[in-house]
This record gives sequence, C-alpha cells and structure tokens, in this order.
Amino acid sequence: MRNNVAALVVNWNSWDQLACCLEALCDQAQAFKKIIVVDNASTMHDKAFVLGWEGRVEFVQLPTNQGFAGGNNAALQTLTDCDCVALINPDAYLEPNWLLQMLAAAERHPEAAALASSLVMADSPDTWDGLGDVYHISGRVWRDAHGKSRTSRPASEQEIFSPCAAAALYRTEALQRVGLFDEDFFCYVEDVDLGFRFRLAGYRCMLVPDAVAHHVGSATTGGERSDFAVYHGQRNLVWAFVKNMPDPLFWLLLPLHLSMNLAAILLFALRGQGRLVLRAKWDAIKGLPGIWRKRRLVQAGRVASVGEIWYALNKRLLPLR
Repeated sequence: MRNNVAALVVNWNSWDQLACCLEALCDQAQAFKKIIVVDNASTMHDKAFVLGWEGRVEFVQLPTNQGFAGGNNAALQTLTDCDCVALINPDAYLEPNWLLQMLAAAERHPEAAALASSLVMADSPDTWDGLGDVYHISGRVWRDAHGKSRTSRPASEQEIFSPCAAAALYRTEALQRVGLFDEDFFCYVEDVDLGFRFRLAGYRCMLVPDAVAHHVGSATTGGERSDFAVYHGQRNLVWAFVKNMPDPLFWLLLPLHLSMNLAAILLFALRGQGRLVLRAKWDAIKGLPGIWRKRRLVQAGRVASVGEIWYALNKRLLPLR
C-alpha cells in the first residue's frame, strides 16, 4: 500500500491555492504513486500553470463544472489500481508526514473505510478547523472542535462519524462497495453522505491526530456563509437524512429533523438569507422522489444494526458546536 496511493485534487479557479497544495503533496516524506488534478471547467484555464507541473502532476480537464462530487467521481472511477485515494482540497496544505501517518493508521485499523485529518485553520495555526464530522440526531452536521484551541488536541486515534473530505484518505475497495459521491449533492455534505453509507455498510471511520492539514476553507465559494454554500448545505442536509437514516430511527427522529429545518429557516432569516434557505428546502422537497429511490437501495444493503447507527450519532440536547 505504501507506494500505491493516489492524491486527487478537484480545482475550480483555485490556481493560487492549488500551487501551495501541490507543493505540499510533492513534498511528502512518503511519496504518492500519482497526483491528479481534476479541473472543473475553471473560467480561467491557466495553461502555464499546468505546464509548470508537467511530469509530476496529471491534469484532467472536465468540459463542465460537475461540482466536488462529480469532479472527484470522474477520477475515482479510473483509480481502481490504487489501494487508497487521498482527497485533498486545493486550499488544504498537508504537513510533510501526512501520508506516512495516514498509512500507518490504515494498517492499524483495517476495518476503517476512511481516515480523517486533523484540520488546522491556515490563517490561525493555533486553532482547529475540524477533527472529523459530527452527525446529530436531528440531521445537523458540523466539524468537531471547529474554532477551538489546539491545546484541546486529541491524545490518540479515535472513531468519528465521518471525515471531512478537505483532506482524507479512503480505501478504494470500500468506495467501490458503497458507491462514490452522490452527484446530485454537487457539493457540501456529500462527504457526510458518503461517510453515512460507509457506516451502514459496516465500516468505521477514524481520526488520525498526527496527520495534519492546514485548511483555508470555502476558498472558492465565498465562505461558509455565502449564498452558494448555504443553499447547497441546507438542501443537502435534508437529502442526507432521508437517504441514510435507517428505520425505525428515520420515523423516530423525523419530527426533530423537521424542527431543525424550521429553526434553520428562522435563523437564516435573521441573517438576511431566509428566502435563500426557503428555496433550498423547497428544492430538497422537490428532489425527494429521487432521493427516496436511492434510500431504498442504500437501506437494502445495510449491514450495521440500528443500535450501531444510534451509537454513532451525536445526541446533544442542542445541536451546537
């Protein structure tokens, strides 16, 4: 496995961040087998940039912007010869021992389909950006420890609900088993949806504290409160819950999920984005027939017990970071 890992970066108008990202990928103590950049039909194609990395990085140009999900899938379908694939955002910069730490953890945890980085805020290196994703019983998701001091560093590897795909390692065998990213999501929450499907299939996800990536976060989408990020995030939260939450938890938690969505509409209305979130929720509802068909397929293949899924969910009284 140590020489059989590909790094995959989906780029969209992120040339400045991408240069730093690729430098970190090429500077790993343990080299990647290959490094692939999928350009998602950037409005400005930088030919000089591509030529500058010739021989070290393979570039794939897509004719249209297929989002984070579609961009990754375009390459993942061709990487069946790799044991693992590292998904790295252009604004995530890996520390030199990142891959070494990830591969060592993968050997210690063969049951783990995915391994998460410790994400640090790139502009505030003493602050966590996230230590894996948390899934609340209401269907709300967030990055654990986001905004907290690094003095709260986890002492050891630990199980998490799912990794943030800004910098994570996935086993290709597990990806092929559960399916790749759901392209209907386009971007945001698609990594949580994938992580949920891993859990339903009986896999685990682990946090690797010593594998550190410095993350800018939403560098090309205007920030996590941009209209683009809010719309896709709020729409996809509904789809992830409906698609993945198993019976009887689905029916038990549905009133709480509906309440969470109502609270989100009210909260974003106070921020001046009420109409945007209403549109996101309406579009989520319109897409439910297709999501329900996917739910049937996902639930038919469920291996994990309802108790195992319940154990993995966050049960705070208030779903706050």
